[in-house]
Amino acid sequence: MNYLYNVTTILFYMTRCVFLMKILLLAVFTWITVGGASMSGAEKKTKVRVALVGDSTVTDRSGWGKAFSSLFVESVEVHNFAVGGRSSKSWYEEGRLPEVLQAAPDYVLIQFGHNDQPGKGPERETDPSSTYRDFLRLYVTEFRAIGAQPIILSSVVRRQFDGRGAIRSSLTPWAEAAAQVARQMEVPFIDLHALSLAYHEQIGPEKSWAFNPEEDDVTHFNEEGGAAMAALIAGQLDAAVADLAAHLKK
Repeated sequence: MNYLYNVTTILFYMTRCVFLMKILLLAVFTWITVGGASMSGAEKKTKVRVALVGDSTVTDRSGWGKAFSSLFVESVEVHNFAVGGRSSKSWYEEGRLPEVLQAAPDYVLIQFGHNDQPGKGPERETDPSSTYRDFLRLYVTEFRAIGAQPIILSSVVRRQFDGRGAIRSSLTPWAEAAAQVARQMEVPFIDLHALSLAYHEQIGPEKSWAFNPEEDDVTHFNEEGGAAMAALIAGQLDAAVADLAAHLKK
């Protein structure tokens, strides 16, 4: 009788132990899946997202975009939405804005102007005293609405030198318009037009044209030229957007 009692007692406690073990394993599994997912979400939230919006001079292929992206630490994701041949008008009217908004960037760098100029056709041209400003204001409003910080850049200069080694830029009216919109809407502004003009005049035509991806292409950049322009922009970030500048590689 005692023997049967002991066996029954042992089986009872063994069954109870198995039951408790199942509960423990279930708790561990839940912690791994739910807790792990929460950690993954937290990691994603720690990522700083930067979007680039503009024309070919901003793209990774023939602009400063790729080099700019490489200047940041791993916690920064740079998504380049710039498209060659687009103006502030055509980029928007082609329906490209929703993709940027969906990406939920923290910062958006905006640079247009080259294809806004006369001779580009009515689907692209803008007036620096009116429509160009209107589109810049539209971008600022849309990006602010999702909690992003817009940053306006004036157009990078074309490397067109006169006989005295000076650049006479036709982009000045659009650069000035960009500065005025930034000031009126209290948006961080980087005067890449003035910076790049001064830089190229300083190094001179020969060194400047070494940035040409092709012999006569004074608008776009090879890898070295893109890196030089990205460095000019990065050098202004601390004054323009200190929070973003804090993520640059030391």
